[in-house]
Amino acid sequence: MKFFDEARITVEAGNGGSGCLSFRREKFVPRGGPDGGDGGDGGNIILVTNSDINTLIDFRYQRHYKASNGESGKGSNCTGKSGEDLRIDVPVGTLIYDAISGEMIADLCQPNQELLIARGGFHGLGNARYKSSVNRAPRQTSSGSEGERRELKLELRVLADVGLLGLPNAGKSTFISAVSDAKPKIADYPFTTLHPNLGVVQIARHKSFVIADIPGLIAGASDGAGLGLRFLKHLSRTGVLLHIVDIAPVSGNEPYKDIEIIVQEIKKYDIVLSEKPRWLVFNKIDALLPEEAEDIIKRTIEEINWNGPYFAISAVSGEGTTQLIQALWQYIDRNNEE
Repeated sequence: MKFFDEARITVEAGNGGSGCLSFRREKFVPRGGPDGGDGGDGGNIILVTNSDINTLIDFRYQRHYKASNGESGKGSNCTGKSGEDLRIDVPVGTLIYDAISGEMIADLCQPNQELLIARGGFHGLGNARYKSSVNRAPRQTSSGSEGERRELKLELRVLADVGLLGLPNAGKSTFISAVSDAKPKIADYPFTTLHPNLGVVQIARHKSFVIADIPGLIAGASDGAGLGLRFLKHLSRTGVLLHIVDIAPVSGNEPYKDIEIIVQEIKKYDIVLSEKPRWLVFNKIDALLPEEAEDIIKRTIEEINWNGPYFAISAVSGEGTTQLIQALWQYIDRNNEE
């Protein structure tokens, strides 16, 4: 199934029902008073977050949503039935924008969160409402008001504790498949990952966290090159970034140059994202002799003047991944307590 993280829809709440014009008619009651009932209110449109949904693909096939109208009032002071509310399920982590003005309306980031996005029309009044001491037989009624109609843009930002960064073929997909239940496509060519993948890392019972893998970035991504820019927004909700670095790039680049490419593109895209906690993970150490890998890592750390956490792993063989996962869990657990 394809991953859809943006959608544009139209929502239209129900119209209010009209009031009724009616007079009481009974035997031996030649001049019954007005008994026209009010109409019913129109149905509302409500957005509800659903944890079982992780994409906006449903909105690709249905773009217009209409709640039911309120029924008109009836005689004998019978009120019309109100229109039923229309509840629309969206994934947790959905941003709601007004498609016309571009204004953000809400950030639905909690499970079972509800948002009244379009209010139904108010009911019309029957002629019984207009009876007074000077107007004993009113023929006046009112129509129900129209429901709200809105053009909305939905944007999904996945919720994850850890986000993966790196150039294409750095080994991000291999890593997430090795440590979690995610099964992304893995191949030896660039841009194998075409959409974000989420994986749950199970530490123990009731101890787990979520990792998000996005398509790899390349130089010029902030100007639209490659695939990764479109999905960088998904990293904005993560608690910590894992920067996966190929310790022996096939391009022949020094690892520190690959690191600088990613850092520059993130800064151009969003300075707030660039300031998130970031750990370096040197991958594919199994491709080198231990002393060669250690020398490259030491040289890279010195070249970029790195003071943060860093790890050396092999996603293929699993070397070093257990220590990394344990360190991540301790960091996430500590932050959750704070």
